[in-house]
Amino acid sequence: MKYRSEDILKGENSVFYRSLFKSMGYTDYELNGRPLIGIANSWNTLIPGHVNLNNVAEFVKKGIYSAGGTAVEFGVPAACDGIAQGHEGMNYILPSREIICDSVECMARAHKLDGLVLLASCDKIVPAMLMAAARLDIPAVMVHGGPMLGGTEFDGRKSDLTSIEEARGMYVQGKISKDQFVSLENTACPGCGSCSFLGTANTMSCVTEALGLSLPGEALVPAVYAERLRYAFLSGRAVCALVEGNTGARKILVKEAVKNAIKIVMAISGSTNAVLHLCAVANEAGLDMNVIEEFESLNKTTPQIARVNPAAPWDMEAFHRAGGIPRVMGMLGDLLDLGVPTCTGRTLGENIASYTFSYPENPEIIKTRKDPFSATGGIAVLHGNLAPNTAISKPGAIDPALRRFSGKARVFNSEEEAEEAILGGNIRGGDVVVIRYEGPKGGPGMREMFKAMKYIYGMGLHKSVALITDGRFSGTNNGCFAGHISPEAAEGGPLAIVEDGDGIDIDVIEGTLNLNVSDEEIKRRFSGWVKVTKTIPRGYLELYSAVASSADKGAVIDRRLLLARKENA
Repeated sequence: MKYRSEDILKGENSVFYRSLFKSMGYTDYELNGRPLIGIANSWNTLIPGHVNLNNVAEFVKKGIYSAGGTAVEFGVPAACDGIAQGHEGMNYILPSREIICDSVECMARAHKLDGLVLLASCDKIVPAMLMAAARLDIPAVMVHGGPMLGGTEFDGRKSDLTSIEEARGMYVQGKISKDQFVSLENTACPGCGSCSFLGTANTMSCVTEALGLSLPGEALVPAVYAERLRYAFLSGRAVCALVEGNTGARKILVKEAVKNAIKIVMAISGSTNAVLHLCAVANEAGLDMNVIEEFESLNKTTPQIARVNPAAPWDMEAFHRAGGIPRVMGMLGDLLDLGVPTCTGRTLGENIASYTFSYPENPEIIKTRKDPFSATGGIAVLHGNLAPNTAISKPGAIDPALRRFSGKARVFNSEEEAEEAILGGNIRGGDVVVIRYEGPKGGPGMREMFKAMKYIYGMGLHKSVALITDGRFSGTNNGCFAGHISPEAAEGGPLAIVEDGDGIDIDVIEGTLNLNVSDEEIKRRFSGWVKVTKTIPRGYLELYSAVASSADKGAVIDRRLLLARKENA
């Protein structure tokens, strides 16, 4: 077959390009008749989930060379959600997804790569890589760095990064000592890897496996396991086979595969951010489907059969040992479309049937379809006069007693204002904390309300207080919450005219989110509404704020807006 890279590597007309490769030490053997496989490596020493990716990359290279390919590696930017939490850094996290996707596209097309191995572990980097694979439509395999191990015991489970914020609230309340609080700094995160709970990072690793773009069982292998390196080697071999079979990513990223991924998110009660990211992936793949509607529909028919932190004490290592995504998919059985192709060259059903489990079942973590944790899925789509274009919640991580909640609004125009009120003891049982102007445009960047929810937990309010926002949440948040409210406040959504004391009803069972104010009063308030504007630093956030789509469209850069601006210029 003809490789894409032959345009720059084959024949006398390519001597110019080959000379540049040879200046780096590449040989005629490597540049003659072998596919050129890019390794998009988001390694850096800022993210615990990525600090091991250089080692992982070496095993990917071994796999590529063993299968007859030539490996070329390039760096990709990646920012840490954890380090960016609670300050201006979080404004950049979701928008960085678009930069990462664009970076991979630029490198792959500029250098005529025949295939890609995509290395990432964390929240926006994994979906960005999936978006790039879908956009480029060249053979691609995803390899993750793996989750970290759990930390020391705290509050009835192995600790993790989120335990520190929960402990802060407990310390303020005098429930734990200063020594207990301080000790978590050294023990909650015992080593490298993506955070050890089912946040967005690990959810999207599971989604990748469900989509068929990573090898079976790969998603949840801990970062420190040697098995992680073996998967890297095999993934290098797999991408070469995809190149030889001319299997572009869109042959795998079909509509049925996205539906399978949604069902997996439902079955494991994954992060609400998966809704944003699967909308974005489907958009890049050119799929004619409404992902939000699929989430809403599949919630009703997909049981929740796995329960891990934040819905239960179990961490990612325990989930992996219980069988991980292969076990979950096996339990779901014919609820999935088993005939879809995958990066192994086999169908999803063939992958499941041939998978060998290394550890025994654990029914406390993964149940059967006949005996699920819940008959419906772990993610809910909400509608109502506060969310005309939908909002998203996570009943799988909400105490059953809180899945229907009525309370009085306490309104804040930023995350910081709300956090100050919570830690200051100014939020009480029965309140609905409303955090607005944190959407894709208004934030800008749709920040996570991670700390606010953790402070509510630490202050002992998690069973009596709810939180709603046009921002989003970390996959580890629990308690009663609804996010992704669309339209956002900055675009004139009803959230913008909520006032302190207004009654708000949240029902994640029926899927409703309503403000107990008449239509006439809502209209009256809008007649005098003045949008809250924020100072946006000059640079990328200016662009993103101007052209980001709403949350129900995936918060992607809306190219229609870019074209409209060009036409009106």
